[in-house]
Amino acid sequence: EALARAIRQVLLFLLIVTVCVILYKKVHKGTVSKNDADDESETPEELEEEIPVVICAAAGRMGATMAAINSIYSNTDANILFYVVGLRNTLTRIRKWIEHSKLREINFKIVEFNPMVLKGKIRPDSSRPELLQPLNFVRFYLPLLIHQHEKVIYLDDDVIVQGDIQELYDTTLALGHAAAFSDDCDLPSAQDINRLVGLQNTYMGYLDYRKKAIKDLGISPSTCSFNPGVIVANMTEWKHQRITKQLEKWMQKNVEENLYSSSLGGGVATSPMLIVFHGKYSTINPLWHIRHLGWNPDARYSEHFLQEAKLLHWNGRHKPWDFPSVHNDLWESWFVPDPAGIFKLNHHS
Repeated sequence: EALARAIRQVLLFLLIVTVCVILYKKVHKGTVSKNDADDESETPEELEEEIPVVICAAAGRMGATMAAINSIYSNTDANILFYVVGLRNTLTRIRKWIEHSKLREINFKIVEFNPMVLKGKIRPDSSRPELLQPLNFVRFYLPLLIHQHEKVIYLDDDVIVQGDIQELYDTTLALGHAAAFSDDCDLPSAQDINRLVGLQNTYMGYLDYRKKAIKDLGISPSTCSFNPGVIVANMTEWKHQRITKQLEKWMQKNVEENLYSSSLGGGVATSPMLIVFHGKYSTINPLWHIRHLGWNPDARYSEHFLQEAKLLHWNGRHKPWDFPSVHNDLWESWFVPDPAGIFKLNHHS
């Protein structure tokens, strides 16, 4: 009995010594290598600095998405997390394109968007059916797709980023604002823009002012519109103001009363946002959204101006991977070939 007790005590003593040695080594190693490990050890603030970028990857335009991602990733040292949103039948292809190309380095999550949420909320429109693609409405549902982030960047697929996306992310949102957009009236280089025929930059181009529901809003038709192809959003405010519910309400009303049509400004996704965010949004630096590059294949921007631009957007019908289009050389320099060989550039008539 006495011997057993002595053995137990010795073992206990050895255990304590071992634990002490391990702890000492750990602490000592920590102090020694703290400086070396500085860049690897992440404090909560550093973890917080992950920049979430939401971008859609539609079946026929996946090459656009990959070029946009490539341009963002190549021009920043920031820690980007790409949320690549697709419909169920494209998810495998999205993953394959990223993992079998130079984009394999990026941090990304593939998110499935279920078009059933749009059931009964979209009016069929024959004039521009491409605008009714379900992924056009992903920007309405940001909080459903993104959870742990306070601030989020949403980008259309037909953009190229030439600046450091951290700058865009640092856009200040005023108190009570759920989002920041680019105003259509503060477009730089006005003389270039004016050559682009039929440009819409007021609410009148997007909403049907003959309808009572639109008149009752009390918004002047000459109010400057904004472009929701580049959004910096505050998720807390978005949820608090129930922005998604408000947008859905206007989609529903449009189905019943045809309040806006894509033959107007061309924005079935823009119009409800113009209503919901009227007078309640912050603005993005105009150089972070140089747009209308896809509006008219005969109108070119000056090279100097394009170099100054932080973000280029080929909104309009003339996309830089198709013919005819302008400044497609700029876009093509970021193109990442499709490992599956499905997406091809079409630069000939």
